[in-house]
Amino acid sequence: MWQPPNNVTEDPDLHNRYPVFLDRPAAGAGLAKIMSEREDCGAVVCAIPAGGVPVATALAAALGLRLDVLIVSKMTLPWNTEAGFGAVAADGAIEINQPMVNAMALDRNTIDKSIEATSKKVALRERRYRRLIDKRALTGAAVILVDDGLASGFTLRVAIKSARAQGAGTIVVAVPTGHSGSVDGIAPLCDRLYCANVREGMRFAVAAAYATWSDVSESEVMQQLADWHRMKA
Repeated sequence: MWQPPNNVTEDPDLHNRYPVFLDRPAAGAGLAKIMSEREDCGAVVCAIPAGGVPVATALAAALGLRLDVLIVSKMTLPWNTEAGFGAVAADGAIEINQPMVNAMALDRNTIDKSIEATSKKVALRERRYRRLIDKRALTGAAVILVDDGLASGFTLRVAIKSARAQGAGTIVVAVPTGHSGSVDGIAPLCDRLYCANVREGMRFAVAAAYATWSDVSESEVMQQLADWHRMKA
């Protein structure tokens, strides 16, 4: 039986269950229930687009916190755009899954091309999103990094690296669902990790935690950020 690390909070009633959330906004509201001590704490909620945005907006609203985005995108295999072998952040932070690179026999040219393409993607997102939501200075700030789930963990590894490089004080990770092995891997890298639905076993898919699941489009992210900006203006 898996035992959570000391800095991990889960909902025991949701352990190893699926589906447990109607959709991403419902997941954000559910996540807020195990984070009640963070209410009005002054932290900056940093959503990881795209799927983390609807989770983070619901979480930030429930806890009365400020919203920002921290843009990270996975580098995908040339023949499978769902499988990532690393991730890149908008500030240039990079993390590569070397065991996967070795297993897939990816050459240096393929890796470099993926880094270049992914860097362009996150830079474009940064320009687009900053038209709608101002960047918060993270120096000395308590930061809550939010995504819609924790699979391999490489996206959040880069997000943590990026937040630290920007001078964040306390770094909290908050995800509705995650694999126990990845929770164990991320927990030592942050000050606190909240994962409402921890699942064990050989098979894990973030989507399985949701009754309703689809990719979040760029236009949906833009609309959600615009709605948040209007609500807080």
